[in-house]
Amino acid sequence: MNRSRRRFLAEVGQGMLVASVGSTLALDLGLASKALAGDAPAGRLTFGSIEPLVDLMQETQADKLLPLVVAKLQNGTELRTIVAAAALANARAFGGHDYDGYHTFMALSPAYQMAQELPEKRRALPVLKVLHRNARFIENAKAHSHDAMHPVAAAAISESDLSGPALRDAMRHADQATAEQRLAALTKNSLDEAYNDLQFCVQDDVDVHRVVIAWRAWATLDLTGKEQALTLLRQSVRFCVDSEQQNIKNKREPGVRAALTKLLDQYKLLGRKTGDRKAEDSWIEKLCQTIYAGNRDQAADAVAAALAEGMATADIGEAISLAANRLVLRDPGRARADTGKPIGSIHGASVGVHASDSANAWRNIARVTDHRNTVASLIVAGYHTAGQAGQAGRAPLPWAENLEAVKGKDAKSLLGEVETAVKAKDQVQVTAIVQRYGDLGLAPRPLFDLLLKFAISEDGALHAEKYYRTVSEEFASTRPAFRWRHLVALARVTASEYGFPAPGYADACRLLNV
Repeated sequence: MNRSRRRFLAEVGQGMLVASVGSTLALDLGLASKALAGDAPAGRLTFGSIEPLVDLMQETQADKLLPLVVAKLQNGTELRTIVAAAALANARAFGGHDYDGYHTFMALSPAYQMAQELPEKRRALPVLKVLHRNARFIENAKAHSHDAMHPVAAAAISESDLSGPALRDAMRHADQATAEQRLAALTKNSLDEAYNDLQFCVQDDVDVHRVVIAWRAWATLDLTGKEQALTLLRQSVRFCVDSEQQNIKNKREPGVRAALTKLLDQYKLLGRKTGDRKAEDSWIEKLCQTIYAGNRDQAADAVAAALAEGMATADIGEAISLAANRLVLRDPGRARADTGKPIGSIHGASVGVHASDSANAWRNIARVTDHRNTVASLIVAGYHTAGQAGQAGRAPLPWAENLEAVKGKDAKSLLGEVETAVKAKDQVQVTAIVQRYGDLGLAPRPLFDLLLKFAISEDGALHAEKYYRTVSEEFASTRPAFRWRHLVALARVTASEYGFPAPGYADACRLLNV
């Protein structure tokens, strides 16, 4: 176990103080760790050969971290290894409990995927940007010297408790210890089945972070290796338990619970194979509008009916994603200014960005899980996306008057217009320029490259990396008639977030000499 001298002395000092005042008083004073209160077994969660790098990520101040990481990259450490270590450091430091912490975790895998789109010399930029954020938040939370997540042992439980419903029951009782022990036992049996069982918790309420954490944890296993699955998936369980504590406190029963149970039974979806009927464009547009404009029960019913009719799950997911995209293109903008988000802005935690990231996560989970969770995830995705149109303004962007003002007729001139509009923070005009670019059948890659540049350089209020990746995936999986809506939306969000440079970005450029 690699501990810094500072950490060792801090823990020894804290241990002496706890021993002198007693554990109960120490807990009241905030001096003792959660492990003292029975949160987890004694000892530290460690990660084998990658542990020294994880320790570096957790214990090093942000401004000091980037030079060390660049030196490691220059000495042959792979970028994917760096991202894996940061993800594990984040999980150990925050444990899925901290708002800034889990937002940063959710940005790590997208940052690595963004890196693959860059020339080799610039490839580390998006990762370094998020590593700086990760280190800042760890330091702010004093998590450089305190872990939120500790080892958990698989419970010796009965066969009946090795199931998704049993895991969900522990979560509904806000019993984190039992839920984590059951998850540990499930992962020992079969990781794929454990992820299927975890979905019973994820589908039990609707919240963007609930579903995106669950998806990004699974996606990050491509970088960390499946041997770290329990650590990453525990974050999802802990988030769900935290949410359930609030439900219990507020005596709230999430409506999706009754809706999902009813629709699975009403349409007999668990005993029916998913279909492969390809949808016409008009069908996609109609379902999109139903989900966008309807209430949540109506949207969930429409998705369930489409599944019962044998429509292809990819096409149903496409309509859900387009409904979320419509929220971006109709968003009237923020009514009150917030840090890094002025009046009229739509980046960060806006209704459309949240809806799009959620729909993308639900679609991805539906793609990698079993039959039950494929249909359940799509129903919940429809439910989750709907009921938010009341926050949207006039007709979706772009508007006719702005299309008429677009001057460029070729890729070079239109890309120049896009960059000018982004830097002017002109959300309205940039959507028209991008729409014209798509209407002319021009290659999307140069436009992606331009918007990627800003997704890296700007702060994005915790959402730039996730949303860029959402749009990349949705553009690739959406039919030609509709796919440019996603790039139009990304251009609008990019114009909104411009002007707030990401901390650490300038240092990263200097260190990489780019």
